[in-house]
Amino acid sequence: MLFYTIASMLVAGTALAQTPPGFVPQVNKTLDVYYGTTYITPGLMVKKSSVSKAPTIGVTGVTLTGAKYLMVMIGKPPQGTATKRGTVLHALLQDYIPTTQTLNGSLVLTTKATGPASYFGPAPPAETPKHPHNYLFLLHEQPANFAVPQSQKSVVSGRMNIDWIKFMKDAGLTDPLYANYLQVQSGDNTRRG
Repeated sequence: MLFYTIASMLVAGTALAQTPPGFVPQVNKTLDVYYGTTYITPGLMVKKSSVSKAPTIGVTGVTLTGAKYLMVMIGKPPQGTATKRGTVLHALLQDYIPTTQTLNGSLVLTTKATGPASYFGPAPPAETPKHPHNYLFLLHEQPANFAVPQSQKSVVSGRMNIDWIKFMKDAGLTDPLYANYLQVQSGDNTRRG
């Protein structure tokens, strides 16, 4: 009986994670991410061409209490591959606010900001064999008077090898409230669920 209880807890814990295995911090609440009308379930494999423009984001079943939110998108190379590439900052957008607009039940958040780092879509490099790359979305409550810390400015402008835990600490961010991720592999022109 104890075995089944532990196994059930492990399966439930895995099902709740909205970030890929091994990513820290783990987040259990889903950020609703839409590319057009396509809803991104955590880990969905998508075509590179379908995620070239910034997504619409939202949350379901909650009332947000913060004034503003910060959304980051980080590209992470496949775990266990021999790649020397590090993480890539695909977007760091501030000043998201909740709206009264809904999309399939999601309360939509919008921003007019295009920075501190504008969105650019996934574009994994050619690889043999091909490996799915993870692209993570994290939503943080935005501190008042948020600005990229001096210690992080060159990383944000260069976009390469961002250490999100260090960024969070330097910027005074609390743990992410919501997360999601998708997968893209080089040359992948199919969409799988």
